[in-house]
Amino acid sequence: MSALTAMLSKARRVLIRRGVPEQDAEELVQEAFLKIEHFERQHGARSREALLVTTAVNLSIDRNRREGRSPFAHVEDPGTIADTRPDPAHVIEQRARLRHAKVGIDALPERTRRILLRRRLEGATYAEIAADEGMTVAAVEKQIARATLQLVQWMDGW
Repeated sequence: MSALTAMLSKARRVLIRRGVPEQDAEELVQEAFLKIEHFERQHGARSREALLVTTAVNLSIDRNRREGRSPFAHVEDPGTIADTRPDPAHVIEQRARLRHAKVGIDALPERTRRILLRRRLEGATYAEIAADEGMTVAAVEKQIARATLQLVQWMDGW
């Protein structure tokens, strides 16, 4: 194995140990080698191997920073990037569904609506609601069950 091959191999191993994928390590070593060749023409280097390894490591750090700032810069087909936002038709449909649910909730008797919303939205316990409303826990449970059933029937088909 020639000295040049050994030097390039060592730089590649250092990059791989640092977590750089093998194919990227090869590319970075080549880029680093070109940079130090250019550098050596203008300046001297005491240790060509140390300069190569340091340059390759610095290039890998620069690449990671660049990819952190623009993670999709190297995507060949931008159409493959998933858009997790719902499509506009789905948003409109869900808003209509919420409006319909609000009408159903507004149709509940005042006390039942208050009990249901305290339980579902505020997370109040049955005992807390019963104490505040002057009811038994069983009565609160029945109110919530009836309200839930009524809303399920109201929303049926939506």
